[in-house]
Amino acid sequence: MSALEWFAHKALGGGIFWIQERFYESGNRANIWLVRGSQRDVVIDAGLGLRSLPDYLRDSGLLAPAEGAGPRPLLAVATHVHFDHSGGLQHFEEVAVHSAEAAALLRGDNYEAVTWLSDREVARPPRPGWSARQFRVPPVRPSRLLQEGDVISLGDRQLTVMHMPGHSRGSICLHDKDRKILFSGDVVYDGSMIDWLPYSRISDYVASCQRLMDLVDRGLVEKVLPGHFNIFGAERLYWLASNYISQAGFCHKISTCAMRSIASIALHITNSRITSQ
Repeated sequence: MSALEWFAHKALGGGIFWIQERFYESGNRANIWLVRGSQRDVVIDAGLGLRSLPDYLRDSGLLAPAEGAGPRPLLAVATHVHFDHSGGLQHFEEVAVHSAEAAALLRGDNYEAVTWLSDREVARPPRPGWSARQFRVPPVRPSRLLQEGDVISLGDRQLTVMHMPGHSRGSICLHDKDRKILFSGDVVYDGSMIDWLPYSRISDYVASCQRLMDLVDRGLVEKVLPGHFNIFGAERLYWLASNYISQAGFCHKISTCAMRSIASIALHITNSRITSQ
């Protein structure tokens, strides 16, 4: 299967494109965002990597330069290293990730990447004989380590890094302040927020949600482009963040601890099988 078959995209206007993996039919299917700038293009998250995303971007014409201009540099930014967001980083020459998860990406740590893929989630295999049991996130050496407050310049637009741990220790959002757009990764999306993975932390998540509410209170976000599911606005962002905080009590912490233990055991078993193959 070609990259052109595997991916599909939708133009949102303003140089932003929404890309998805057509045949990965799962709630874990991540949104991929291409943001085009006057001097640099940025891909936010990279999907599973079963087909080459850069090939798709080129073959579909999404990277075509303006008339008379040369090609722009392309940077892939991972909002975090979970497998559904980081598997495709292997196909990019320039990769950026928060420093807290850089070592995991460099060593191909599929435990921290919470690699969990089944054949039933892939409606059409990317190549003959492919099996989900073969899948793993390969080691990738980041070319740029991100920290809170860093700015990724695209020329005519700037994306500010906001370190928002909780879902994972290196989770980030990218904030386009001028356009009041937040690329939120898995920090927040319109669904149940996951805080029971091996490197999740409820107290960090509460603090991150407080920051999200503050962005809304200050009128700094009008549109959220999340890591999963659909785009939403400021009012929904405020509700999702405040609702998480209100639910993060003692009982939630007990149930989350149990879920984390189960997930940790399952991931250790799964990744030991992958390693032994």
